[in-house]
Amino acid sequence: MIKFKYTPSKLIDESLYQEKIEEARSYVARAQQDDFGGWVDLPKDYDRDEFARIKAAAEKINSDSDYLVCIGIGGSYLGHRAVIEALGGEKGRTKILYTGNSLSPRMLQKVVAELGDKDFSVNVISKSGTTTEPAVAFRIFKQMLINKYGEEEAAKRIYATTDANKGALHDEAAAKGYEMFVVPDNIGGRYSVLTVVGLLAIAVAGIDIDKLMDGALEERAALISDGGAAAEYAAMRNILLEKGYDIEILANFEPQFVQFNEWWKQLFGESEGKEGKGIYPASVVDSTDLHSMGQYIQEGRRALFETFVEVSAEYDGVKVPEFAENLDGLKYLEGKEMDYINKTANAATREAHMAGGVPVLEVVMPDIDERSLGGLIYFFEMSCALSGFTLGVNPFNQPGVEAYKNRMFELLGKPGYEK
Repeated sequence: MIKFKYTPSKLIDESLYQEKIEEARSYVARAQQDDFGGWVDLPKDYDRDEFARIKAAAEKINSDSDYLVCIGIGGSYLGHRAVIEALGGEKGRTKILYTGNSLSPRMLQKVVAELGDKDFSVNVISKSGTTTEPAVAFRIFKQMLINKYGEEEAAKRIYATTDANKGALHDEAAAKGYEMFVVPDNIGGRYSVLTVVGLLAIAVAGIDIDKLMDGALEERAALISDGGAAAEYAAMRNILLEKGYDIEILANFEPQFVQFNEWWKQLFGESEGKEGKGIYPASVVDSTDLHSMGQYIQEGRRALFETFVEVSAEYDGVKVPEFAENLDGLKYLEGKEMDYINKTANAATREAHMAGGVPVLEVVMPDIDERSLGGLIYFFEMSCALSGFTLGVNPFNQPGVEAYKNRMFELLGKPGYEK
C-alpha cells in the first residue's frame, strides 16, 4: 500500500490538520457517486470481457507489428506512457511511438522517419474523433497504412478507442471495421489510465495488466472507507495552500518517472486549476535537477512545497568499484550500493530543503513494479478528487481547455467559428 508522511513543523496546526482530514474523508462517497466517478470502483468492477479483448489485441499487435503508433493527447496518452516508461520500457518486439499530442510537423516527421519500412499498427484514442491534434495525425498515419497494406489490411491494423455510441471516430470505426474499444462515459481522460485508454498500449508493451489492476484494487480497499492516506495528503495540500504555498513540486530520484510526473501534472493541474483557485503542479527528477532547479528550491521564493515519491524496496547489484588510487576522491564510496547512495542523496535533499524553509511531504511506494504502480496511480487519483472537493472546485471537469481551441479554430477559418 502507499504511505503518506510529513515532518511536523510550526507551520502545521495538528487540530486543523485533523479537521481537514475529516473533511477530505467526507468526500469519498461524493467522488464515488459523481457522474465521472467511475474510476473509483473500476479496479473491482472493470469489464472482464473487454480485458480479454485487450490481451488478444495486444497479442495480435505483437505478432504482426514492430511498432504501435499511439495517437492521442492529454489523458489519452500520458497515463500509459507514464506506466510503460516507469516500468523500464517495452519488454518485447513491439515498440510504442507517440504522436497526435502536438501540432509540430518536426515531431510528427520524426515518428514517420523512425517507422521507415517497418510493420506497424495504430491505436487512435479519441472520444469524439475531432480533437485537432490526434485527428490530423490519424489522417496521416491512416494514409500511410493504406499506402503500405491496402485499405482492407490497413483496417485490420487500426484499433479505435472511442465513444460507445457516437462521434466521428466511432462512426468511421463502425463503417470501416476497425476493432473498437470503448472510452467509459463515466471516467474522464486524466483518470482513465486503468481503462482500455491506457491498458491496450501497456499490454502491447509486455507489462502485466492483471498485476497493475491488482495493485489498484489493493489501494482501493485501503482508501474506499475513509480516504486513508489519500485524505491525509489532500488535507495537507490544502493547509499549505491556505498558508501561501501555491506551488507543489513532485520530486523523485528515478529518471524513469519523468513521464509519470507529466501524468501527475495533468491530473492535478486540470482538476484543480479553475475559478481562480488551485496549486500549480511542477516536477523535478533528482539528483539531475538539483544541478539546475536545486538553487531555486533551496533559496528562492518561499511559495513552494515538495512531495517526494520514494521507493521503500532496495535495488541491489550495482556497487561503486574499488581502485588502488583515489584520484576522484571517491574512496569513501567504494563497495557501497548505488541504491544506498541514491536514497542517502534523497534524504539529504529533503533535510536541506526543509532547513531552507520548504515544507516536505513524502509518498512512499513499496517498489517499482506493476502492483506498486497500480496502487500509486489509484492513490493519486483519489487524492486529487478529495483535494479538489476540499478546495471547493469540481475535480472532474475542465471548462478552460476550450478557450485556446475556439481562438485557434477562428484563426484557422473553421466554419462556425468566425469572429
